[in-house]
Amino acid sequence: MAEAADNQGTLPSPARRWLRRTASLLAGAPLLAGLLQGAVAPPALAAEDATGSRTVDVSLDTVSPSAPVEGDTVTLSGTVTNEGKQTVTDATVDVRVGPRMTSRSEIEQISGRTGYRPGSDPSPLGGGYTVKIPRLAAGLSQEFKLSVPVDKLGLDDAGVYQLGVSLSGQTSSEPSNHVLGIERTFLPYQPEAAEKKTQLTYLWPLISSAHVSAQTGTDDQQTPVFENDDLAAELAPGGRLDHMVTLGKELPVTWVIDPDLLATVDAMTRSYQVKDGTGTVPGKNQAVAKRWLDALQKAVVGRKVVALPFADPDIASLAHRGKDVPGSLSHLRPATELAGTTVETILHVKPSTDFSWPVDGAVDPSIMDVATSAGAHKVIARSDSFQDDLPYTPTAARPIGGGTTAVVSDAYLSTTFEGDMLPAGSSTLAVQEFLAQSLAVTLEQPDRQRSIVVAPQRMPSASQAQTMATALRGLSAGRWTEPLDLIGAAAVKPDPDASTKVPSASRYPQQLRKQELPVEAFRDMKDTRADLDDFKVILTQPDRVVTPFGNAISREMSTSWRGQAPAASLYRITVHEYLKSLTREVQLVEKSDLTLSGRSATIPVTVQNKLLQGVDDLVLRLTSGNRTRLKLDGEAVAELPVKIGAGHSQSVKFNASANANGPVPMTAQLFTKDGTPYGQPISFTVKVSEITPTVMLVIAGGVLLLVVAGARMYTQRKRAAARNTEAEAAEDDDPEQPSDPTPDTAHESGDPSGPGEKVDR
Repeated sequence: MAEAADNQGTLPSPARRWLRRTASLLAGAPLLAGLLQGAVAPPALAAEDATGSRTVDVSLDTVSPSAPVEGDTVTLSGTVTNEGKQTVTDATVDVRVGPRMTSRSEIEQISGRTGYRPGSDPSPLGGGYTVKIPRLAAGLSQEFKLSVPVDKLGLDDAGVYQLGVSLSGQTSSEPSNHVLGIERTFLPYQPEAAEKKTQLTYLWPLISSAHVSAQTGTDDQQTPVFENDDLAAELAPGGRLDHMVTLGKELPVTWVIDPDLLATVDAMTRSYQVKDGTGTVPGKNQAVAKRWLDALQKAVVGRKVVALPFADPDIASLAHRGKDVPGSLSHLRPATELAGTTVETILHVKPSTDFSWPVDGAVDPSIMDVATSAGAHKVIARSDSFQDDLPYTPTAARPIGGGTTAVVSDAYLSTTFEGDMLPAGSSTLAVQEFLAQSLAVTLEQPDRQRSIVVAPQRMPSASQAQTMATALRGLSAGRWTEPLDLIGAAAVKPDPDASTKVPSASRYPQQLRKQELPVEAFRDMKDTRADLDDFKVILTQPDRVVTPFGNAISREMSTSWRGQAPAASLYRITVHEYLKSLTREVQLVEKSDLTLSGRSATIPVTVQNKLLQGVDDLVLRLTSGNRTRLKLDGEAVAELPVKIGAGHSQSVKFNASANANGPVPMTAQLFTKDGTPYGQPISFTVKVSEITPTVMLVIAGGVLLLVVAGARMYTQRKRAAARNTEAEAAEDDDPEQPSDPTPDTAHESGDPSGPGEKVDR
């Protein structure tokens, strides 16, 4: 995402264009402009400032037509703004047309000029092709419009001409008439179709940043949870991605798409949730997503589509920082495979997945190795990386060995539309430069057809997209270029004189290296992958976890994180923490100490599963800290399988046998089937209180005596009750009869037996 800001340092030409366009944006702040110019201007520019040729800012807002032919009238319009402190009087706006330029480098040099240069800048056309401005006060602006027939411009032959608009006038401090401001651009002139047209391939990227989290809903559809709903603004009418689709469908471009963007928008067409700080709220932009996706599906019908690996991984970061972290490269090939199926499923077109696109096309041997490891055989590079010492622009495709083709995009054309294209003046200058450079390529070798590729910034703004579209429409007449898709460009016969040597690592731009994901980022991803691998093996429905987290890890290595280190780190942390929160849903329940009396018993350990799916293939291992006192199935360690349904708990019971009294520390730990510990262990103490055989005999004897004594007392009481009943009955029947003789055997006494007395039981 930071490409537009940082590319400027890789090429002299974009840097100069940036300075030039920045100067026009300072029109509303003349004091700041003066401070900046005084601080950084080299001697040549300081001399120009001394002449007063930058007192007035000249903004050229339209050049129509952008590439005229015989019989046309060129209309120039714009605004002049007095940035000085004095009023300008008797001013004239003039048109200046220079001689035909002979090379691309000359165009590049002129595009870097900002002030008037006597002797270098052409004279004004004069005549009736001027606009008079009698008075222009300090800080005020005045619009102008000039129309000049092509035959009055002095265009001798096909080629690129310098076109300037200047304002001349006087001030109180400099009363003589002189140039106070000038704006330069270029006028490509090719009245007839070229014999050998340049084949031009323009990449049209549909890429965004990561918006989807690893979190999903608990429903069967696994409703996705978005980090934010910012993507809706890009998809809505007038948004960046809306512009890309609306404009691209009418242009001869090759669509280069990050499948993650498609998957994200597709998810938005249905129910989705958005994080709101404390929880989630329902997403409400289904209609916006559906409208955009429908438009894209129609736009790509019959067109060439290139799918980048899922989530557009940062190939350079992987090559320089990630390849030494185990497992970092393992996501590339699955990301490439997922790219093809995602695009085909959503857009109903079969994409090419044979291309890799490192940031800014900057490559070195390690980047090429990583790019091809994902299965790509074509790498989109750039000419400021693959530098050629040739007097012309060679064809883009070039073999570099091992079956790999470097498709080298043109650095100047690829960076033309960076920066702020919202001001009309900046947009017009960019369009004219692009057309001029493309014509210059054709005229370098007019009898030899070549193929060039333009790979713009990955995420053009809406104004940048509009400007790119305007430039491509300027080529629609096909007088010096003809469109070619990227697949065709990669297959063009290479130029035998073009460089095929991959640049060394020392030539990789330092500003790009500073933006790379750090090694710590890939270590974070490795930790997340390891936890995911341990987690998925216990799940009965692993896809419900593997898919969202696998995609999230792919997003963590996205190119879009460049220049956003804090946000990238937060995303990685959030993903890993959420995964760990899920793994903690399967855990051992804390257990209090228990007492074991006797030789054997069972020890229960509870495993809890709070997940919304079952878990299996877990093993619970219980370890005795003192096998002399307590054994588990005759050993110090016992293991039992664990299988628990969704939202349930299971009590796992271990057989234990005691050998001696005393406390025994116990440890319970879950393991996966391959022996990897899962979750945190729990510890508790079993207090063994063993009862010996002697003690058991004493206790048994005591119990027996109590039983005998109770029976004897019961018998005695029963006999006594019977005798009393008989006596009462005899007295009632014969009160005068002598009592019976004394029996031979006396009645049993109800008292306890005396010592040594035998008692029948």
